[in-house]
Amino acid sequence: MASSKLAKEGDAYRKVLGFTLRQWRHQPWTLGAMLGAFMLATVLDVLTPLYAGRLVDAVARGGDAALGAAIEAFAVLIALGLGAVIVRQIGFMTIIQFTLRMMADTAQNAFRRVQRFSTDWHANTFAGSTVRKVTRGMWGIDQLNDVLIIFMFPSLVMLVGTTIMLGLIWPMMGVIIAVGSVIYIVLTVWLSVSFVSPAASLANMWDTRMGGALADAISCNAVVKGFGAEDREEERLSHVVGKWRSRTARTWNRGTLNGGIQGAMLIVLRTAIVGFAILLWQQGVAAAGDIALVLTSFFVLQGYLRDIGQHVRNLQRAVNDMEELVDVHLAPVGIEDRPDAKPAMIEEGHIAFENVTFQYGRHANPLYSDFSVTIPAGQRVGLVGHSGSGKTTFVKLIQRLHDVTGGRITIDGTDIRDMTQASLRSQIAIVQQEPILFHRSLAENIAYARPGATRREIMEAARLASAHDFIEALPKGYETLVGERGVKLSGGERQRVAIARAFLADSPILILDEATSSLDSESELLIQKAMERLMVGRTTIVIAHRLSTVRSLDRLLVFDKGRVTEEGTHEQLVGRDGGIYRRLFERQALELTRGMKVA
Repeated sequence: MASSKLAKEGDAYRKVLGFTLRQWRHQPWTLGAMLGAFMLATVLDVLTPLYAGRLVDAVARGGDAALGAAIEAFAVLIALGLGAVIVRQIGFMTIIQFTLRMMADTAQNAFRRVQRFSTDWHANTFAGSTVRKVTRGMWGIDQLNDVLIIFMFPSLVMLVGTTIMLGLIWPMMGVIIAVGSVIYIVLTVWLSVSFVSPAASLANMWDTRMGGALADAISCNAVVKGFGAEDREEERLSHVVGKWRSRTARTWNRGTLNGGIQGAMLIVLRTAIVGFAILLWQQGVAAAGDIALVLTSFFVLQGYLRDIGQHVRNLQRAVNDMEELVDVHLAPVGIEDRPDAKPAMIEEGHIAFENVTFQYGRHANPLYSDFSVTIPAGQRVGLVGHSGSGKTTFVKLIQRLHDVTGGRITIDGTDIRDMTQASLRSQIAIVQQEPILFHRSLAENIAYARPGATRREIMEAARLASAHDFIEALPKGYETLVGERGVKLSGGERQRVAIARAFLADSPILILDEATSSLDSESELLIQKAMERLMVGRTTIVIAHRLSTVRSLDRLLVFDKGRVTEEGTHEQLVGRDGGIYRRLFERQALELTRGMKVA
């Protein structure tokens, strides 16, 4: 069990440090300048005890001749101190820009990848948890850079420099310092990796879950209020917070104990070094200045070594914080553009499924098997069938939100895999059953389909969607912010804004996922007429749940378990005895009749 934990931690270190080194390579000159500055500042610190010893020697000798040596040693000490401060400050100023650029680039790259992850990835991942991974990882980069460049690198320079300097004077002293320091560092790293780190990883996992639970409950607050479930959600969060608290407490307690052990090891090392210095003095090998040199060197070195324990803990914390962010960077995007993919140039909108096979993830059986359908340019097609029959998958494959397992899908004779995804989707307008709006102004939401649209074009699209009047009635009109996911608008208003967005897109292919389902009868009639105008000359696919919305379409495809079992016009399918479409239509007609009787 312990070995597997160590292996896991080793993998985390390799993954995070490898990622960090790759980011460092983007700024080689800045990195070299930083390391040079901190190395020079540390070398100046290494030399400080040498001149402190000379100062003590001069004072101990006394006399006029010693005064000059004392003043000289004192002046050098001042120069070393000022030089170290100035050079180290240059390093600090450089690392600020270095780290900020690295944090910004990493966050932007993570966002870029998240935007391009598959719809399945987004469906299975909490938005709040993803945000937490990215933001926590960003600050992990800041801490990791500080630990490695500002602290651990100078500590290594100090250890090597002090060992060499004292070893040249008393070889055995150099051996004691080198061996004692190495034992201290190895034990410190081992305690951090095998004792503190596993607890920190678990605490971070619960920290991520807490962020996800908070975001989930807050984003669904309308549902919480609707069912009076505030206490229930608080109890649910209390469980998560309790787990986070206990795991974090264990991490902090282990870190504190680790610090105590490191303090004890430093006392042992100090005893060995000072005891050997006293022995040298007793034997007449070391003078008063030499003792001052040893003591000053040790206390400077002790400060660096004492901090190494904290730096290792901070390094582990930074690795834990960055691990999930690095996983985001390393995760496969899912669907990627081919290297030779070109921008889509859809003119007519002729769609063809050619012997398509498709299955979701690890499902044993494919949803589509040797599936072929052709939709001529400009045809208005309705997709009908029970839930799970393959209607939504059909349009997702056209958008290339999933890749086919076999066969191909073409638009105007070109395989959609030969087109860049962004250009393909930009030429397909879609109105979803549950429209999603940004927490931006109404004008920005409508213009999202065409960012360069003028205000007149935005307003015209809103008029066609019967949205202009209610927008103008708002206090800020088109500049009104709609709230997160459009929560400030009613369902019908959100739907009309989404429809206006589709009008403005003016794409050759139009997908309507029951686009009028949230509208009242009066608005629905207006929208239906507007939709009929919009469909002219465009290839239109309508996912129909209410069959009244597809009666006037050119052609209906009836899906059942991933196959098109019936196709034709509404009149043709209604007249087919025992057909799926006829059963669905009769059932909806019966439900409508019952509803009218009850009313």
